[in-house]
Amino acid sequence: MTKFFGKLLLLVFGITIIVPFLWVLVSSLKTGNEIFASPWSLPKSPQFVNFAHAWEKGSIGANLFNSVVVTLGTLAILLPIGSMAAYVLVKYPFKGSRLILNSFMGGLMFPNFLVIIPLYLLIARLGLLNTKIGLILVYVAYSLAFTVFVLSGFFEQLPNELIEASFIDGCSHSRAFWSVMFPLAKPGILVVAIFNAIGLWNEYPLALVLAQDSNVRTLPIGIATLTNTQQYAGDWGALLAGIVIVMLPVMIIYLIFREQIQKTMLAGALKG
Repeated sequence: MTKFFGKLLLLVFGITIIVPFLWVLVSSLKTGNEIFASPWSLPKSPQFVNFAHAWEKGSIGANLFNSVVVTLGTLAILLPIGSMAAYVLVKYPFKGSRLILNSFMGGLMFPNFLVIIPLYLLIARLGLLNTKIGLILVYVAYSLAFTVFVLSGFFEQLPNELIEASFIDGCSHSRAFWSVMFPLAKPGILVVAIFNAIGLWNEYPLALVLAQDSNVRTLPIGIATLTNTQQYAGDWGALLAGIVIVMLPVMIIYLIFREQIQKTMLAGALKG
């Protein structure tokens, strides 16, 4: 009976995820009149032009490019820094290392809207306001607590004998990390990269404050702007097409790496 209710709960949860997505996908191919006249019917004639309107008139194409640059730039800085910090804190304990690690964990509970005003003033004083590099640096700091917290658990599970063996083979501390420990932690690093990428892809409050210029806007800001403009223009098809464009990259990434994510999360649960 417990197993039945568990499967039923998963089925209901799956329906609540799949049905809204399919509705948005189907409605993105309709005209505005069709969406309101028959919201649950299939489009009479697929309006692929909605995607062109969202891409060009709604500037979704430029926003998509900005999101890709900011997300990849953040991961390129975040993953090496986060993995090195987690590795040192768990494999080379020193006085205060546990306090530092706990501070990173505490950072996960700190709401980012509390620091938006001082962060805005700091970024403006550094001359990085409305720049991609400024947003990337803020995102690195924003995501570092989660990255260190998760990767510390993966590095802690790796045996210290591997480090000692690498020293015997003539490796330095840095080479032992990059050549031995970092490759062994790749499953965890991949999962952290995916979760961070999804979070950064959908991040809204910080981007709203720090990237107000149209040339730097990311996708969440672009969708919000598109919503404000298209709802008055009555072009709801273009708005829903823009939402589909935002969702597809995240879904594709998950579908590609879903097995790796599931295996890694299961392994972490079993180790815990």
